[in-house]
Amino acid sequence: MITALTLAVSVAALALAAWCGFAAHRDQPTKDWHFIGMAVVTVLVLVQLVVGIVRLAGGEEPDGGTGIFVAYLVGAAAAVPAAGVLSLTERTRWGSVTVAAGAVVLAVLEVRLHDIWGGGTGA
Repeated sequence: MITALTLAVSVAALALAAWCGFAAHRDQPTKDWHFIGMAVVTVLVLVQLVVGIVRLAGGEEPDGGTGIFVAYLVGAAAAVPAAGVLSLTERTRWGSVTVAAGAVVLAVLEVRLHDIWGGGTGA
């Protein structure tokens, strides 16, 4: 994988987690601005998904196995949107907590994707 892209997704996810965590601390539900942040993170993850698929189609193989790599790619792409949908059903501070947790999960998935690909041996 592209290490810079993985790092960008991780940093954006952690920033979203901090932002939504702060909203939860202030007893606020997710607001429109939070959904814009979720959209930005989701676009970054979708770019990563496309890059990962293109690299696999080009013949490159992750050290940890293709099946597990694809599963982590799909899981990473679904983490923040799923948390966003759940936050719409819970219009209290707990909706913000849900998004913060989903963003932290995404950051952890990014670390695993990096490890599965080969720990930085990619471009």
